[in-house]
Amino acid sequence: MPIKVLLREKNELRLRFIGESHTSLQLFRQRCNDHKNVDYANYFPGHPDLDEPEFYLRTKGNASAEKVLKDLCSDLVKDFSKSSI
Repeated sequence: MPIKVLLREKNELRLRFIGESHTSLQLFRQRCNDHKNVDYANYFPGHPDLDEPEFYLRTKGNASAEKVLKDLCSDLVKDFSKSSI
């Protein structure tokens, strides 16, 4: 999944997910908002024919937004690797 970084600061990330849908972005949003170090996470789909969706993540205190997202991705890989389809 190609991702374009639009904003990268210690406590904030804004990313553009190329070719992704509500399904994956909703999963990221839910997992991020459930994380103890996340202050706010949401995605913005934009126009369905013109815009790629953007994902925004803001963390609390000294928590790195980039590290939280990387940890979340690792957890998702583990979760999906364990499931038998």
